[in-house]
Amino acid sequence: MATQELIRLIDREELVELGKSLVRIPSFIGEETPIARWVASYMSSRGYEVDLQEVEPGWFQTVATLKGSGGGRSIMFNGHLDSNPLATGWDRDPFDPWVDGNKLYGAGIRNMKSGVASMIHAAEAIRKSGVKLKGDIVIACVLAELQGGLGTKYLIEHGYKTDVAVVTEPYGAHHIVTKHAGMVDFALHIKGRHPDTSDVNGVDAIPQMMKAIAAIYDTNLTHKPWDIEGLPWLKVGSVFGGRGESYDLRSVARNSDLCTAFMGISTVPGMSAATIRHDLETSLDKLKAADPDFQYELVNPIERKFNTWILDHPPMDMPVDEEIVQTIAGAYRHVTGDEPQGIGLPSSPLSARYGDDDAHLWTAGIPAPIYGPSGGTYGEDYTLIDEMELCSKVLALTALDVCR
Repeated sequence: MATQELIRLIDREELVELGKSLVRIPSFIGEETPIARWVASYMSSRGYEVDLQEVEPGWFQTVATLKGSGGGRSIMFNGHLDSNPLATGWDRDPFDPWVDGNKLYGAGIRNMKSGVASMIHAAEAIRKSGVKLKGDIVIACVLAELQGGLGTKYLIEHGYKTDVAVVTEPYGAHHIVTKHAGMVDFALHIKGRHPDTSDVNGVDAIPQMMKAIAAIYDTNLTHKPWDIEGLPWLKVGSVFGGRGESYDLRSVARNSDLCTAFMGISTVPGMSAATIRHDLETSLDKLKAADPDFQYELVNPIERKFNTWILDHPPMDMPVDEEIVQTIAGAYRHVTGDEPQGIGLPSSPLSARYGDDDAHLWTAGIPAPIYGPSGGTYGEDYTLIDEMELCSKVLALTALDVCR
């Protein structure tokens, strides 16, 4: 079929409405099942072969396939359904999406319900066109990317190994990303001790944690130089303390006997949880040697009760001359008449510091660049509608080229 006919089937209004529908269903980390069921219904009603995967008991993700006639190459569009907790700064209901000019606002729309909408809409354009492709188009709407990629690892291990993939993370519809950091997370537990008649002061775990955090930030992480600015990058993102294993806060005028911090480390090739643990324990053991009351436990993987990180994302470094990268670039040129603004690194140093599921796919032998619409976040999340539209057009042409 003529590519222009396919491009005309990308409908801006329909695409925005799909994005809005996804926003209206809260899908915080660990709570993806309702939106997975909605996507499964949406896709099955349109003739896709739908696999509602139970990754763990009661925890579902959706994989939908537009079947080809056979004998062709297959492609996966991969996007995650989980979204981060709400940041401060919302002035409107975050689950009642709205449009203002070129921006679509709503909880989770940037990371990454806009990308999920764009890839579904691209597949829908191909289905509606009636073109007969040989290869399958797999639409993987996965859970737990924000917990290290459990959903994508699960689908790979359960038979979904397409020839190529595109991950629609929000790195921008004018950039094709093949290189970025990995991510390793740790929990650090510091134990305290309550005062008693024989020990008037006891040990407060919170000041001990303050010493530990300072030592952690001063730690030199073992690594080989890599050509991404600012890596490795360690951030302590959450700290809380209280009484007992439940961090009970009803005795706030006394010592905390347990304080916990969570940290994420953006990694370069060669780094691992084991190398990071060695470096951090070297620093923390110095505190322990100087203060017998300093008692700590460093944990990776983080205990599941905290409902946070589960797996580690490896760093990603895929050659830019992979065929799927050049196919996306060609589709972009066809739609826009211009060259992509970048191929390889993300458009900003900050974006290069995060891990993504493309690395799990690449590790499994599936070339998987990132290409998805960007926006803004932390406050009222938004995506750029023209980038959603462009992304859908480029993805549709890419699938047409791969699977014909």
